[in-house]
Amino acid sequence: MDRPVTDATILVVDDSAAKRYLLVRWLTRAGFTVVEADSGASALDRMASQDIDLIVLDVRLGDMSGFDVAERIKANPRHASRPVIHVSAHAVDLADRTQGLARGADAYLVEPIEPDELIATTRAALRYYRARRRAELLAARLACLAETTLAVNSAATLPQLLDAAVTGAAQIFGTGAVVVAENADGDRLAAVTIEPGTSVRTGSWPGDVVPVPVGVTVDTAPTPEDWPLPVSADEQIAIATVRLRNDRPAVHVAVPSSALLPESIVLTQLAQAVATAVEAQRSYDEEHRIAVTLQRSLLPRRLPKIAGLDLAVRYEPASMQTEVGGDFYEFAMIDGRLLAVIGDVAGHSLHAATVMAELRHAIRAYAVEGHSPGVILERVDELVRTLLPGEFATVCLLTLEPDTGRVRLASAGHLPSLLVTADATRFIEHRAPLLGIHADRPDDLEFDLPSGATLVLYTDGLIERRDVDIDQRMADLAVCAATVDADLDRFCGRLLAELGPSQSSDDLAVVALRRH
Repeated sequence: MDRPVTDATILVVDDSAAKRYLLVRWLTRAGFTVVEADSGASALDRMASQDIDLIVLDVRLGDMSGFDVAERIKANPRHASRPVIHVSAHAVDLADRTQGLARGADAYLVEPIEPDELIATTRAALRYYRARRRAELLAARLACLAETTLAVNSAATLPQLLDAAVTGAAQIFGTGAVVVAENADGDRLAAVTIEPGTSVRTGSWPGDVVPVPVGVTVDTAPTPEDWPLPVSADEQIAIATVRLRNDRPAVHVAVPSSALLPESIVLTQLAQAVATAVEAQRSYDEEHRIAVTLQRSLLPRRLPKIAGLDLAVRYEPASMQTEVGGDFYEFAMIDGRLLAVIGDVAGHSLHAATVMAELRHAIRAYAVEGHSPGVILERVDELVRTLLPGEFATVCLLTLEPDTGRVRLASAGHLPSLLVTADATRFIEHRAPLLGIHADRPDDLEFDLPSGATLVLYTDGLIERRDVDIDQRMADLAVCAATVDADLDRFCGRLLAELGPSQSSDDLAVVALRRH
């Protein structure tokens, strides 16, 4: 908050005790706090050790000129904006006045000085000094506000958003801060930082929900007990509250009220920026939840129980997308053989998901008719080219006889499956064009799955990275999968944990089947 002009500390510098006495007396009677120095060196020491608001400086000093003292004061970034008033009984010509003003002085008084003139000049200089400081502080805060707005809108999750918001608030106001918001599940979260540069604590907020109207309000009040803001017992806090819609909860940003300028525009704009970003995050979370629910509804709800076989699946939707994707898998027992399928439709959209659903059902239908894997893919390819022109997909499809371990496999441009036995780990290559391209397809690949062996099928989201060669990633998969956990579901989870990205722009699926 702004202080009265008289609430300032003034340094009077003069080597004449009598002149210094008069200056100090006049300024003290006007309500200022005054400290003294009798030389240029002692004046510089005072500036280094005390918080001085204005300097009344004699031009003629015993150890150095007042011009030199003013120049050295202004050269220090900490004191550059402090006003300096020169007083002199000798330097009255234009050249000396010009030199004084050029080397740092803000005003020039020539003796004999009238008390009223000194007080009026001092007050004017302080008003200008404080207005300049306020403008500089406001500009710095607005620049930091712009950076904070970018940070909160770049956050991937609500906790990250709150972290960015409270970190930015602490930097803007130079104090501790609290930011409170509610996630899409109705949980209220608070991010707290004690002071700029310290760690942020984020957790549930114990405060009561107080109904507020739509709009922006800034209230100043004693610190509530349920607000974990580090302030002194007699200090108040300023709470900016923003509610964008009647059906949305409010967002709160709180800082000590002493950190505000007379106007609360920066706090208001910060709270509005945070509220807008929280609303976007809530909408994103809700859309992502709907997308994931829809996507999972298009996939098998449970795995079949088959004597002699263990089955496991791990499926993760893209964590960076609200749109549904085209990865899919299928298990079904048909005529005593297990049908296992994994595939990936190009694109991430509701359309890609509907194409995925059509392919999955077409594969099941052709499998029920008793066709071999290769024929199933030929017919599905014809369906894609006829009814879904311009669509493309990769698929790996196999049938497995549980009793004998006989596998018959056909691929359509999909990544090779991985066979893990007690002795070795190798990829099952079956090169064939992807679905949607009219081209000759090779015969089915036949092999035996030994007892105790595990076959791993996966989509490209597990191993493809823009910055790593695909061959290296496949080698990493082979090493990671060389040891199969007794719990096959845990095995699939480990593959995702060790190979999958923390934030993925693509779906990923892993299918594992093991023969006893």
